[in-house]
Amino acid sequence: MTARKGRSLVDTALASASTTRDVVIRPGAIGEVGSFFRALWPGRTALIVADERTLNIAGRAVQRALDAAGIPVASPFVFPAVPTLRPDIARVVELRQCLGPSTVPIAVGSGTLNDLTKRAAFESGLPYMVVATAASMDGYTASGAALISDGVKQTFDCPAPAVVVADLTVIKDAPQAMTASGYGDLVGKVTAGADWILADALEIEPIMPDIWHMVQDPLRGMIDAPERYFTGDEAAVGPLFEGLVMTGLAIQAAGTTRPASGSEHQFSHLWEMRGLEHKGELVSHGMKVGLGTIVSTTIYNRLLARPIESLDIDRVVAAWPTMAEREALIRRTHDHPMLVEKALTECRAKDVSPDQLHHRLALLRDRWPTLREHLQAQLLPLDVLSGLLARAHCPIRPEDIGLTMAQMRASYLAAGHIRRRYTVFDIAAEIGLLDDFVDEIFAPRGPWDAGTGIGVAS
Repeated sequence: MTARKGRSLVDTALASASTTRDVVIRPGAIGEVGSFFRALWPGRTALIVADERTLNIAGRAVQRALDAAGIPVASPFVFPAVPTLRPDIARVVELRQCLGPSTVPIAVGSGTLNDLTKRAAFESGLPYMVVATAASMDGYTASGAALISDGVKQTFDCPAPAVVVADLTVIKDAPQAMTASGYGDLVGKVTAGADWILADALEIEPIMPDIWHMVQDPLRGMIDAPERYFTGDEAAVGPLFEGLVMTGLAIQAAGTTRPASGSEHQFSHLWEMRGLEHKGELVSHGMKVGLGTIVSTTIYNRLLARPIESLDIDRVVAAWPTMAEREALIRRTHDHPMLVEKALTECRAKDVSPDQLHHRLALLRDRWPTLREHLQAQLLPLDVLSGLLARAHCPIRPEDIGLTMAQMRASYLAAGHIRRRYTVFDIAAEIGLLDDFVDEIFAPRGPWDAGTGIGVAS
């Protein structure tokens, strides 16, 4: 590892990571690619995977570094820059056909290029390296690849890269929208943390203290003052990339995405699975997560305003719909066959019996005073959250990513179906108040009131 100063958190996380062996984040880091490659894969051939833009931005510099180190380099695999590359599983097939048994692919780019290379390498039984070109998402060091298959975006299993190289002279010049996307993805760890607190308190998914501290301890300092990430300063953008790397490494160490993904990602995943576009382009993952964080916070605000300590558990359990009734609701809610099947699978996986629900709600009621305090301490006030996202050039209203208010309202009622992960949407549904919460959120003077908007106390 180079540039150790100030890197103790990343170094600690690397020690627990399952796949990634090294991360270098510094100006000029591309010059280290050859030495990393030679140390890990002597005698093997490198294959640069890029699109026409990233080939010029960093790919040719990677080629020079490999040549200087005497690494055999195959002809680059270059996707067209126009139209924008989409993470289609068919692209994985194309790439895999160019991977020989002694090849090690090097993804030069960000989200889509990384995911395509990650999955192709996995299917070919190969390791891979990534040279980042933007601080745009936490997937560089995360396991799994988000890819479109049968018209729906899905997460495919595959390990993270062996090495991540982030040259801050490249990262600082990334398009503003890509940096904003990375910031939105990082802010999402606030509500992801709240959901984990909730799941822990209800004895569904216990918090792993070391992993929790890895992500949450530095988070507030990393999301504070987002303007610094857009100054073109190498030193300023470094912490954003480190924060994103940290969350990916935490996913590796935990063996689950729980440390980095909660209810805010359920919205992002729903919109991704529906192929959400704005102005002819797919909306980036981090932009959707940022807006999803606002959405999740509005639900939490409604939950925190209710006297859960006086919950009538017997009444709530008696009103809980059967699995057959919930399946019928899912079929009415989702309009794509793949989404219906996905939602049915996920909801069946987290189904509970009346007795199990009674026990869970008893825990909620009895622990609510302390749990409420913990959630309030974790969450950001809605006006603070929306202010941070706006200063980071992230969307804060549905129309910013091409959604109507009707579509946004429908998303509130559908997002909780598509992941088995327990979040605030599950508890809102289980206490029978999700529909009421949504009515309040879209009521006059609610957070999505067209005349007032985000920032109104809710």
